[in-house]
Amino acid sequence: MAKVAACAVKPFGLDGSNGEQPPVLMVHGWGLHGGVFDGVRESLGPQCRIFAPDLPGYAGNPAQLKPYDLDGLSEYLAGAWTQPAVWIGWSLGGLVAMSVALTWPQRVRALVLVGTNPCFVCRPDWSTAMEQTTLDSFGTDLVGDFDGTLSRFLSLQTGAHEEGRYQLRQLRQQLSRRATPHMQALQGGLEILGDTDLRHRLEEISMPVVVIQGERDRLVPSQAAEYLVSSLPDAVLTLISGAGHAPFLSHPQIFMDTLMRFLTKQGLSVGVC
Repeated sequence: MAKVAACAVKPFGLDGSNGEQPPVLMVHGWGLHGGVFDGVRESLGPQCRIFAPDLPGYAGNPAQLKPYDLDGLSEYLAGAWTQPAVWIGWSLGGLVAMSVALTWPQRVRALVLVGTNPCFVCRPDWSTAMEQTTLDSFGTDLVGDFDGTLSRFLSLQTGAHEEGRYQLRQLRQQLSRRATPHMQALQGGLEILGDTDLRHRLEEISMPVVVIQGERDRLVPSQAAEYLVSSLPDAVLTLISGAGHAPFLSHPQIFMDTLMRFLTKQGLSVGVC
């Protein structure tokens, strides 16, 4: 396990044992921060116990992980409470959510996986992913052109169509609203995306899962979402037509309808939130 700095204890300033409703934890992806889920939080309402923390090194979060790896991120988040939560993981956050489900299954009531892949880069037996050279270029470019590299990554998450351009503006606005991510967090996140392969462990994730996938996702092919659903013991797929990598931004109504149906099925009273 990674060593988590002392400031990472109870990272959300909450006691997870309080409240009648199971908490809903949203884990953001590489390069962004918890504020990317502001629209989801507002739609669910203030009575829901919703938390969208910034991962260590993002948006001014000073917590340090040594090393910055998947085990460390999972331990950092899982330590926030003791009762089961519904985990929503987007992109890199999906890997973190699945890792928590594998290591601390008693703390995961259900999973919502959005635009994520059990193995983000191509391997000899896995072509449903991005090329390793594409990921490597982000790591190299970060040193010479920090802002430009983040902007290019955001552009990959959208398309050239009108909805894609709108989504890109939203992502750029979200990124600019908080402090620039720390280099350690960005480089560590890229290593996680490049090194992690959870395909052989998916059958161990026994809790209910909904996979929400954008049809036009340029980072995660829809076949990866189909693979997740076929490999997880209790999973369903919602493929959103015309959506890219962040369907909660580009197609919020369809995304929220899917999410609320799933939460209601898990016994959460989202209708009163």
